[in-house]
Amino acid sequence: MKKFIAFTVVLVVVVGVVWYTNSAEAEARMEYRFVTLETGDLESVVASTGNLGAVTTVQIGTQVSGIVNRIYVDFNDRVRRGQIIARIDTTLLASSLKDARTTLNRNRAQLNFSQTEFDRVKNLYEKSFTTEVEFNQVKYNLDLAKASIISSEIGVERAERNLGYATIVSPISGVVIERNVDEGQTVAASLNTPQLFLIANDLSRMEILASVDESDIGLIKEGQTVRFTVQAYDDGVFYGQVRQVRLQSRIQENVVTYTAVVDVDNSDGQLLPGMTATVEFLIEQVADVLKVPNAALRFRPNEEMMASLMARFEAMRESRGDSTGGGQQGGGEGGGQGGGQGRQGGQGGFGAGGFGGEQGGGRSNSATLWYLDDDGQIMVARVRTGITDGSQTEVIGRNLESGLQIISGVTMSQVASSFQNPFSQRTESRGSRFSRGGGF
Repeated sequence: MKKFIAFTVVLVVVVGVVWYTNSAEAEARMEYRFVTLETGDLESVVASTGNLGAVTTVQIGTQVSGIVNRIYVDFNDRVRRGQIIARIDTTLLASSLKDARTTLNRNRAQLNFSQTEFDRVKNLYEKSFTTEVEFNQVKYNLDLAKASIISSEIGVERAERNLGYATIVSPISGVVIERNVDEGQTVAASLNTPQLFLIANDLSRMEILASVDESDIGLIKEGQTVRFTVQAYDDGVFYGQVRQVRLQSRIQENVVTYTAVVDVDNSDGQLLPGMTATVEFLIEQVADVLKVPNAALRFRPNEEMMASLMARFEAMRESRGDSTGGGQQGGGEGGGQGGGQGRQGGQGGFGAGGFGGEQGGGRSNSATLWYLDDDGQIMVARVRTGITDGSQTEVIGRNLESGLQIISGVTMSQVASSFQNPFSQRTESRGSRFSRGGGF
């Protein structure tokens, strides 16, 4: 019995030691995600979309009704100014012209008769052989005949003009991009003139009507360079220039947009009317600058990183025998400006304002980069930010060089030994991971 008790005691002690060792060996380990500080070119752009179209387009219609007798052009045909492109049946129009001319001849005959009567009665009236009433009557008939002549002449002119409208000619030189009628089709000219053709003046010069959000329209200026792509050419990049920013706004689903007109050179004929263009207005460009992915600027350190940095600066202060606060020392070792900003953030220069970004300093163009120095220790660099393309941002600061690995995220890993408490049930993995800090 005593041997059994002794064996049990020894077993409990061994298990306790194993469990304690297992717990002691478990440790938290930080794993960093890095991005690279690079040297290159950056450009700030405003993105938009629009449709390509000809600078000048003319809708060709008809002012007379009738059956389309002949069509001389088709889609994509090039036409010259004054070229006949269609004819409308002239049977009824020619009959109207004949009737107008007949009416004119009849009124001319009536005018000759009225003139003769007027001369006869006038001679008698001057000799007092007729009454004034009769003289006034022939005078009235003469004036009426003259007015009828004028009306008949206008009728003939109208009939001739309508007959001429039956022959449809191109008012400009260009390309037929729409044809809306076929031979034998009846067109009716009323208050709304029917469109028969659409002719583009010159497709070697085109334009894009791009919709720009009201928050960006202030950045768009006349003469600005524009870069755009179209789906027809995956690898093709085209350029244009802003010609006009229209003052008229458009509201769609409570979104206010303005139209920017972009001139495009299409001398090679690759671009076609109606293509959708993905437009980028080039606002600003810089060359050969330090740039960093925006994830590094959004990164915020965790408590362990802040504690490690504070301890390191405190050790540096003590080693130098400096009695000043941590904020000033932080400024000397943390990139030249960290401590100064930190004093406004609180906590002796290591608050959120000192190393968390822009809150403490109140400057919208400042940020903090976190990295590991040559000894693998946490270090910070206060930087000024420049232009951004949405994914990378220009940074300016001391002690920065291309190739520096900048922290963009941190993950805490709970690493456990291979031994487990035999008396406990494993309900979850002790190697679970949780993410803290910034990140993508």
